[in-house]
Amino acid sequence: MIAKRFTHTCVAVAAAAACAMAGAAAPLAKTQGPGYYRTMLGDFEVTALNDGTVELPVEKILHQPAPKTQKALEKSFLKTPLETSVNGYLVNTGSKLILIDTGAAGLFGPTLGKLAANLKAAGYAPEQVDEIYITHLHPDHVGGLAQEGKAVFPNAVVRADKHDTDFWLSKVNMEKAPADAKGFFQGAMASLSPYSEAGKLQPFDGDTQLAPGVKAVSSYGHTPGHTSYVIESKDQKLVLIGDLMHVQSVQFDDPSVTIAFDSDSKAALAQRKAAFADAAKQGYMIGAAHLQFPGLGHLRAQGKGYAFVPVNYTVPK
Repeated sequence: MIAKRFTHTCVAVAAAAACAMAGAAAPLAKTQGPGYYRTMLGDFEVTALNDGTVELPVEKILHQPAPKTQKALEKSFLKTPLETSVNGYLVNTGSKLILIDTGAAGLFGPTLGKLAANLKAAGYAPEQVDEIYITHLHPDHVGGLAQEGKAVFPNAVVRADKHDTDFWLSKVNMEKAPADAKGFFQGAMASLSPYSEAGKLQPFDGDTQLAPGVKAVSSYGHTPGHTSYVIESKDQKLVLIGDLMHVQSVQFDDPSVTIAFDSDSKAALAQRKAAFADAAKQGYMIGAAHLQFPGLGHLRAQGKGYAFVPVNYTVPK
């Protein structure tokens, strides 16, 4: 009888211990995934690639009163500093693999630099990329081109508007720039140097058909050679607008709000208004580097501004 009670007691103690262990606090994972989103555009496969996020003090860099910015953020259940996505886009046309923007690598802080890893997670290797189209030469768009002085995409030709390459790759312009802007020039030079030295940097001038179904369209203003890319297949259209906008919760409602990063705010504003109006009228999909990942969706006119409708989650067939 004593032995039986002892056995029951041991079982009860063991069960309690197991329950205690099962209920022990687990550490927070603090990771996110996946870092890519894939969709079809006609016969083309488009893969959005996440380079990470960066916190931006948008109440300081947007050209409107800080309280107004904060109110707009609160309306979208956001706050400042705003955790902002950095996106690139991989387009597989069937005959070419084209990467549009490469993320920041180490040029824009430690929370970025994930684009190459996410490209691999999406089933591609950097060596497979045939061409790279750059919207503009700011560090969060070109930093991923190189690592330790070597090309990350060794077989790729790099294309960008010559107005941007002429400006950002000029040592004369860098020397004349304010101290806090010199890093933009240095980052562009370091990122593009391996391709330039190999004869694989091929600037274009203005609106240019770069590949079947892929066209560069000038949208100068944010930088001297800022470029949007129009992708079309089987009557379906996607326009990647780069940095024509930065803060979704502010600039769709009020496209007139400009940002300190613009080289020419007036020109950037005109380009943004034209891009938004055309996208809403024509109904095609847009993508942008700093829309919340995956940064793809449609615009619908709403009052004096626009409503952004993110893409529906789908599994490509």
